[in-house]
Amino acid sequence: MKSTSPQPALTHADVVIVGAGPVGMTCALLLAKQDHTVIVLERWPAPYARPRAVHFDDEVARLLANAGIGEKTAALTEPADTYEWRNARGETLLSFDWTGPGPSGWPKALMMYQPDLEQTLADAASTSAHITVLRGHEAVSLTEHPDHVEVTSQAQDGTRHTVSGSYVVGCDGANSFVRGYLPHGTTDLGFFYDWLIVDVRPHEHRAWNPVNLQLCDPRRPTTVVSGGPGRRRWEFMRMPGETIDELNTEETTWRLLADWDLNPGNCDLERHAVYTFQARWADTWRAGRLLLAGDAAHLMPPFAGQGMGSGIRDAANLGWKLSLVLDGHADAALLDTYGTERAAHIQHAIGMSVELGKVICVTDPAAAARRDAHMISQGADPAKILPPLPPPRLTSGVLHGPGSGRLSTQARVRRQATTGLLDDVVGGRFVVAATADPRTFLTERQLAFLDAVGTSFVRFVEPGTSPLGDIDTEDIDHVYLPHFAEAGHGAAVVRPDHYVFGTAIQLGGLGAVIDELQRQLSARKAAGEPARPTGGSSTWESSHQATVRPGGQNSAKPADERHDS
Repeated sequence: MKSTSPQPALTHADVVIVGAGPVGMTCALLLAKQDHTVIVLERWPAPYARPRAVHFDDEVARLLANAGIGEKTAALTEPADTYEWRNARGETLLSFDWTGPGPSGWPKALMMYQPDLEQTLADAASTSAHITVLRGHEAVSLTEHPDHVEVTSQAQDGTRHTVSGSYVVGCDGANSFVRGYLPHGTTDLGFFYDWLIVDVRPHEHRAWNPVNLQLCDPRRPTTVVSGGPGRRRWEFMRMPGETIDELNTEETTWRLLADWDLNPGNCDLERHAVYTFQARWADTWRAGRLLLAGDAAHLMPPFAGQGMGSGIRDAANLGWKLSLVLDGHADAALLDTYGTERAAHIQHAIGMSVELGKVICVTDPAAAARRDAHMISQGADPAKILPPLPPPRLTSGVLHGPGSGRLSTQARVRRQATTGLLDDVVGGRFVVAATADPRTFLTERQLAFLDAVGTSFVRFVEPGTSPLGDIDTEDIDHVYLPHFAEAGHGAAVVRPDHYVFGTAIQLGGLGAVIDELQRQLSARKAAGEPARPTGGSSTWESSHQATVRPGGQNSAKPADERHDS
């Protein structure tokens, strides 16, 4: 990775990404792993030193591992095994148990310090010959051509430089430069609340129980969560009659922290800033060779903890599709499915965040008492109190038949001398898994297609099976074989972002699934043409495991704050 230079050494790449936040850098790393060149333009000369997001879940941890920083995750994070909602009297309103790994094989909730995550991503990019990061280069103009896009940036010394790419991805936050070149249109749910965000670093270790707490006190709703190893995050809601200027002072911050026995003598105040939580998304995610991801495409309140994670999922969805298009293995129309699939998930995540916010942001004492009585009467059980959540699946896009669209499980396996999570052992863009060797049920043409798009084959076998073939993979935690038996599947085809494309009941039907995948990737041969603008489905069906997460994914930033994308 090359850093800021007066004259960019690389002026053309497969993809130009505007914005070097977590989403932009994850997208760059995923593309680079498929041997695509990437130029990243970042207006600021150095990574942002202040925390914003503090949480990601097991699926996002899996995607970050795919980007190449899995081995760094433990040092970057601390698991949050408990999350409780309590009222002003300290009574438990909701209790979440997050012990153990989630379906994606990583801890269900991980708390982190965002500057450390960004530095880790930057370090990973610096080892890639495919990535050039130009810091201190603000994108100021953009011109789209039939087969490429030119982006002009202005360096801090005032000089201007032009770079180009086959596609441009705007990961440049809430005030996105790239979004201004797409057809305008935003869906806004009209949800606005101001909260004071406070990050501290205690001088001495203190055990916090629970690790993450939502205090539903009508006098001042408050969030208290981990800010990553050695840090804590507080979020204080602005109350009626209180101005932002009154709330956003160091004096007010210390006064509010005093209730938690924190003062200048026992902790460092790293930041205080007022954020306006919002709920909105762009109606168009792709127009021709321009695409949006992260905060450039959507903003959400922090109450479900899915802000930054949603942007990482954008990068994963877009990354494999862009890679296939750039390699000529898929038609450019495949990119139309990006907005369709991701908007469905985003709308659900935002809707869920808003509904949680309506419960948390109650300031009327009588209404809060009624809320508390109902939640306590249900035993603080989320399954009884929260509305039913959609299953973790996609409902439209690159999918085929019953069983498709589910987020695939990841567990430990063993292949030959290697033991680890499935992604570590298998790798590859697509995975074709079965209870017998799936290759024996496919034609030479189908095998050639799968080889071209990048596929790993897996035959799951019982632990201790001998002798083992080259694709035999021992199901050492007894997860995959029981699932295949229960679901009645003989084989499954899993996409690079870990969602199931399709399944075959009988292994003899696997070929038809592969043929359908090839058909969907090459549905329209118009690879050089800019496609129509695409947004997303208006459905609220979730494409991700719907889970409630702690606060900390700030949506709208103060004027002097940097984007999270």
